[in-house]
Amino acid sequence: MIEIPSDLNPALIGLAWLRGHWEGTGYREWPGEEKISYAIQLDFAENGDDYLHYLAQSFEVDDDGRAVKPISMETGFWRPLPDGTVDVMMCSPDGYAELWFGKLAPGRIELTTDAVARTKEAKVAYNSGRRLYGLVEGQLMFAFDRSTEDQPLQSYVWATLQRS
Repeated sequence: MIEIPSDLNPALIGLAWLRGHWEGTGYREWPGEEKISYAIQLDFAENGDDYLHYLAQSFEVDDDGRAVKPISMETGFWRPLPDGTVDVMMCSPDGYAELWFGKLAPGRIELTTDAVARTKEAKVAYNSGRRLYGLVEGQLMFAFDRSTEDQPLQSYVWATLQRS
């Protein structure tokens, strides 16, 4: 059951299930790199306007699940549209800016990149992606597939998060 506050901007009703702070763990795997466990925090916040502010941070963890070093951070804005779609803009200090689009469904959003821009010093030659966010039995499931100049679209990171 998702509680929708009475003062929530009506444009955000399709994204209401994402609002709040989420924490969880997952894995990152890419050809040529060691598979690692990581911890992740996602925040979806609203300020009364017709978009959500998004902030994600991930950390490599040790065998006991303690954060040992930062992996990535990204921020952006999720803007639902009247036709049941969503536009998402994200950027990362790793040298990427991304435009995503997707279709809203109850408790599920699948996003595909429309554009990926990267600086000349970007860590990876990342050029397209697909993300899935789904609410399953109160948990947020997250998966990010990506492609680079050297690798076709494939699984990159995935996690399960709890609202906290």
